[in-house]
Amino acid sequence: MKRLLLLLTIVPVLSAQTAAAPDYLQQITQFRTQRAKNLSAPEGWFSLVALQWLKPGDTSVGSAPGNTLHLDHAPAHLATFHLTGNTVTLAPPPGSFPASTTLDGKPAAAATLSYDDDHPSQLRDGGLLVIVIKRGDRLYLRVKDAQAPTRTAFHGLNWYAPDQRFVLTAKWTPSNPPHSLTVPNVLGQIDHEASPGVAEFTLNGQTLRLEPVIEDPADKRLFFIFRDTTSRTTTYGAGRFLYTQYPSNGLDKPGTVVLDFNRTQNPPCAYTAYATCPLPPQQNRLDIAMPAGEKRYHE
Repeated sequence: MKRLLLLLTIVPVLSAQTAAAPDYLQQITQFRTQRAKNLSAPEGWFSLVALQWLKPGDTSVGSAPGNTLHLDHAPAHLATFHLTGNTVTLAPPPGSFPASTTLDGKPAAAATLSYDDDHPSQLRDGGLLVIVIKRGDRLYLRVKDAQAPTRTAFHGLNWYAPDQRFVLTAKWTPSNPPHSLTVPNVLGQIDHEASPGVAEFTLNGQTLRLEPVIEDPADKRLFFIFRDTTSRTTTYGAGRFLYTQYPSNGLDKPGTVVLDFNRTQNPPCAYTAYATCPLPPQQNRLDIAMPAGEKRYHE
């Protein structure tokens, strides 16, 4: 763990070509350090160890042979999940729940589970967290493990040096009413997400457009899922994410929005095979290089 803490303090080294004022560099360094801490936290994305499709009937979970889902750091028999229609119930394994297992902070007991995105039921045992999620028309078990090798072997993130040339003020044109973006995900499913408008900007003499979605209305940020030509060489191949503040005059009026591509980040799928990331819609696949933000993790 000492090695992990040391790695989190590493900051990007500026090259001679980097254009970043000291106060801006401090902001970006703080952002990137916090991102590494969040990703490598006990329940961050580096702790994700399983994504188990729930089929009708029973799904048993534990470390013993014969379980539907085998987890190295679980009790021999942790629990049984039963799916009927769209209802998931929790049942004890053969015998009873382990004494160390809790459901929503109380000793585990048979129950109907919530898979609401904001308040899912939480089954815990030691460093394990198991919740139910819905993607498309399917339900899955998502499992995080504080002892996951991906977490314990975390070696820091890989970034382009900060460069204020990639802090761009875009023209914001609202869509009234919001139109729909076709957003695929890594599971092969398709979602149709409302997009509130278009951000238009110029880079290297080329006019470019990106269309965001609203991931969480309470968060009041635009969420851009995009891909550029660096995905062929230095950045994650499937695309990257960028979050920004709302436009200057709100979502429904023309204005401007600041796109700071130095804050571009990888989707969770860049670190784990068990995430369910959205992929860039066709409108957001740029035929230009954006050498800013986070690079590939595994290289």
